[in-house]
Amino acid sequence: MEQFTHECHEHCICQVVRKIVDAQDKVAKRMNCCTVSCEQSIKDLLSPSSISPSGKTTIPFIIYCKGSCKPFIAEAIEHATMDGFCEKWYKCLKSPFLKVKKFLPGSKCCVVVELLKPCNANGMPLHEQGDKLEDFLCCETPFRTINFCETGVCLTLDLDEFSGIRCLAATRTRPC
Repeated sequence: MEQFTHECHEHCICQVVRKIVDAQDKVAKRMNCCTVSCEQSIKDLLSPSSISPSGKTTIPFIIYCKGSCKPFIAEAIEHATMDGFCEKWYKCLKSPFLKVKKFLPGSKCCVVVELLKPCNANGMPLHEQGDKLEDFLCCETPFRTINFCETGVCLTLDLDEFSGIRCLAATRTRPC
């Protein structure tokens, strides 16, 4: 594996996210289908000794907006099913937690990301709205945020529009 460096070059967020994509792709192919940092998360994802056969497949991350230094809280429209009804309805989904899906072909820094919902030990999504990072996390038992659920809701982003990235621990996300 190529040595990870903390030097910031042009497109440095793109380089980190590209390494996340490469690491996730290696794990997916293998499976056929600081202590908290991007470097450590990538190592954990690729380390066969640290995971079980049903191991980690994702490095969730938060990106920071240029100028404001605040976390980017992605907003998208989700097409949800009403309990007990066939009809679907549209609702707003907000999340600062992202999973990179792929780089757009021929692009240096345009990626497709999936919004992740924080969830508790039972896989129940917790917070879907907020204006600050802490609005999306819960520390009270039994609702502590311990993992992330996939939403299937994706956005295309130009990573050149962001100034920083914070990787979370490698994990195996739960399905929608």
